Amino acid sequence: MADTPRQDPSPAAQAPAPAPARRPVPVRWVLLGVLLALLLSMLDGLIVGTAMPTVVDDLGGLDRMSWVVTGYTLATACSTAVWGKLGDLLDRKRVFLASVVLFLVTSVACGLAPSMDALIAFRVVQGLGAGGMGAGAFALIGALVPPRERGRYQGMIAAVMAVGQLGGPLVGGFVTGHLGWRWAFYVNVPVGLVCLAWCGLLLRLPARERQGAVRIDWAGIVLLSGAISAFVMAATWAGSTYAWGSWRIIGLGTLAFALLAGFVVTEHRAPDPLMPPRVYTAHRNFPLTAVLLTVTGMTLFGATLYLPLYQQVVQGATASHSGLLLLPMMIATLLATSLAGKVMSATGRYKLFPVVGAASMVAGMGLLSTAGTDTPHTVTTVSMIFLGIGSGFAMQMANTIAQNSVSMRDMGAASAATNLFRTLGGSLGLALFASLFTSRVHGAPATGPAYTEHVAQATHLIFLVGACAGLAAVAAALAIEEVPLRGQEPPKRAPEGGEEAVKAA
Repeated sequence: MADTPRQDPSPAAQAPAPAPARRPVPVRWVLLGVLLALLLSMLDGLIVGTAMPTVVDDLGGLDRMSWVVTGYTLATACSTAVWGKLGDLLDRKRVFLASVVLFLVTSVACGLAPSMDALIAFRVVQGLGAGGMGAGAFALIGALVPPRERGRYQGMIAAVMAVGQLGGPLVGGFVTGHLGWRWAFYVNVPVGLVCLAWCGLLLRLPARERQGAVRIDWAGIVLLSGAISAFVMAATWAGSTYAWGSWRIIGLGTLAFALLAGFVVTEHRAPDPLMPPRVYTAHRNFPLTAVLLTVTGMTLFGATLYLPLYQQVVQGATASHSGLLLLPMMIATLLATSLAGKVMSATGRYKLFPVVGAASMVAGMGLLSTAGTDTPHTVTTVSMIFLGIGSGFAMQMANTIAQNSVSMRDMGAASAATNLFRTLGGSLGLALFASLFTSRVHGAPATGPAYTEHVAQATHLIFLVGACAGLAAVAAALAIEEVPLRGQEPPKRAPEGGEEAVKAA
């Protein structure tokens, strides 16, 4: 009788053949969906600002118009840290998508608003969603791309931020002029739906180990929200609605510092703090980047707001091309960011860039401070190039340095903090520069050579103050320690049903 084949009793022989691994989605494609949300959160405020005169003509409420912007900014600033912490505690992807849904629903509600009061209320809720989109986008970038590889994608991130910062007035003017002010809100919907579908299908995050039950730091949320609210309201009203030395502004400033002090004490005692103190104390680079982002945000905000005004009133540029006037700054930002990213990825070195960027920003603001009524366009163009280099080298690199200073478990809180510093820097710049501008042009007729002279003097003072403030950014950049950038961490084994890490292409 013929021998029967011998069966191999080993488990390996009996196990079924493994299923072929799913091909990972290139990170560059995943980032496109995330960056769409970041673009929406940045564009919205500028688009709506352009549409506000038309909104007032339709709904009335001129005395409450500023709250359409202030309420949105306030809600965004207050919610940023909360969204960041929720992403650390819960599923980061789902928290991010929830903020996008909230933003889209309230965008439709804003477009349907029957009155100015309803529009303000909807804008506040929309600002909550925007806070989650901004904080979530930066946290997802930190989770998907380690700092050592960030340079490969830095150009994409910079392009989105530049378009968001400079393209808002252009989009807002076009949409409002051709479709009506309500479409300034409806335009968010198609872009947001693409973002939801894109991220829902392609976004896969490394599995994270969670320990213990989720504990919400309610005391920290209340104290931080109160401090930010008092600060933003003081920054918004100072020099315009109320004098800087009025009891209202002094009272709001005192309240902000008192609540901030209470927040710091609470965070050291909370079992799971909203903004863990270890984020700020683990390495000196994080507080230094906080200074760098705040000062850079304040300075560049002043440049993007008052430079087009100077070019229109003093140099005779047309208002219809006001957005294009900042094109040299945007191009310089993109080129500088791409160069810094390539060098950082190839060499791992990065300290030189924030130093050069901060110094370039000071040089640009200093050059603008010399501008008068007869300054040629060449001077302002060169100044914008310096400012663009400063933005590309300093602001973009600061985010990478900050995220490299913290562990992955605190990525959401750290990303939210950097976004918050940039927002507060812009609010401080708005208050300070608006006060300086008002003090110089107050009482001057809105036309004629006298008004032109007053505007030139006001912008001179604004740019001079911006250059002096930029020296603090230079000092912070010089103090940054160049520590090795964190590379790609090995993916952890996900629990059954969990998500696998996305690998770079």
